Amino acid sequence: MSQDIRIVFMGTPDFAVPSLNMLLDNGYNVVGVITQPDKPQGRKKILTPTPVKEAAEKRGLPVLQPIRLRQPEAVAQVAELRPDLIVTAAYGQILPKSVLDLPRFGCLNVHGSLLPRYRGGAPIQRAIINGETVTGVTLMYMAEGLDTGDMISRVEVAIEPEDTSGTIFEKLSIAGAELLHDELPKLLAGQSGRTPQNEEEATYAPNLNRDDERIPWNDSAQQIYNRIRGLVPFSGAFTLWEENVFKIWAAEQPSIHSDADGANAPASGTVLQLTARGIEVQTGNGTIWLTQVQPAGKKVMEAGNFARGGQMKPGTVLG
Repeated sequence: MSQDIRIVFMGTPDFAVPSLNMLLDNGYNVVGVITQPDKPQGRKKILTPTPVKEAAEKRGLPVLQPIRLRQPEAVAQVAELRPDLIVTAAYGQILPKSVLDLPRFGCLNVHGSLLPRYRGGAPIQRAIINGETVTGVTLMYMAEGLDTGDMISRVEVAIEPEDTSGTIFEKLSIAGAELLHDELPKLLAGQSGRTPQNEEEATYAPNLNRDDERIPWNDSAQQIYNRIRGLVPFSGAFTLWEENVFKIWAAEQPSIHSDADGANAPASGTVLQLTARGIEVQTGNGTIWLTQVQPAGKKVMEAGNFARGGQMKPGTVLG
């Protein structure tokens, strides 16, 4: 039966690729792929296809890249594919009702959180920044609201202390493909259930902005550690040093006790020492060791190597 069902897949980043490959590897009839437009990348602004586009073209699939899926011409292109089912994973645009109504089996979404918590565009990053220890994937029916549709099934994934957004993206992308693999046959056979979301438990994970990337040194060492790993490997966190952006790509997990805490502690953001271990900075509660940094105009480097250069001194206040 799976070969008779016409499936349109919508996705953009690496997160979505395992779900697309799962469909193809298991004989599902994917008749088209829709992804975001190519974007300029790097300092040279080279126009680069999305990971989903690259994966689709390797498998010989037709690819559509509408700037706005809500435009009538984009809706018409999707309709021409005559989808019986639409599967999305981190596509990056909200599907209009005109698209949601096209497939007879509905539109499914592989969402990177345990809904109804962390609806929105940055559920993985926000979960790590907030210090969550468990996240997961929800397979859901899509509705007009933002991640508000009925849930089909969920699977939990632990967030370990050393995990970053990058490692959790990878874990959830695999878990999402496996969940889709397990649930899709039941859905097409009319044997899967659907559970409405509890609106009272809903929380939101809006896309990150520049303010989210700047380290608030008045936060605790653990909160700052969570923020740094929640922003890796994408934007990275940053602070200001001598009025220039000073990016931070890694830090040690803070210990429970601190040697520079309490009423006599230096101001938050003060550099305490620079050694081969890295850069120790005072926070609002405890200290944190920065281990991988990137000064303005430089490449990413180990903080211990940067410390040997002697440009930053103890007593410097980062902002």
